[in-house]
Amino acid sequence: MTFLVDANFFIEAHRITYPLDVVPSFWEEIASSAHKGDICSLDKVKAEIDKHEDDLRDWCDQNLPDNFFKDSTSSILAYGRIAQWANSKSDQYRPEALAVFLDSDRADAWLAAYASENSMTVVTQEVSAPESKKNIKLPDVCIAGGIHYENTIGMLRALSIKI
Repeated sequence: MTFLVDANFFIEAHRITYPLDVVPSFWEEIASSAHKGDICSLDKVKAEIDKHEDDLRDWCDQNLPDNFFKDSTSSILAYGRIAQWANSKSDQYRPEALAVFLDSDRADAWLAAYASENSMTVVTQEVSAPESKKNIKLPDVCIAGGIHYENTIGMLRALSIKI
């Protein structure tokens, strides 16, 4: 099983749960899993990380393999299906929520598309909110598309990682 990680996997780990200077073993395990090919992400996620000129950006540049951040446009057909699904929910979601979700520079729709085409599990810290009108949550997209998803702890357990 290969895991496709969302930007919030990195950002929340770095800022809240597993700071680089406090829990280096977490980051060593992530780098090791990345080099084994157990986890990867998308170029859109890298762009979100790169917006912040911080230790996380530097860590990613120095510790992840060159092929870690995959080309999201390789899943353009699946992205079209995800966009179609989102647009079909216009009676539920506010226009702003749809616009944010379908912004081609944002990662969520691309993550769902890439995972669906490559039989991967999405890793996100987002929580399903099926009644939401303000935001389209990645777990809800995954549920609708039959795409498996986990949070960080679920991924660590599946990979038998202990930190």
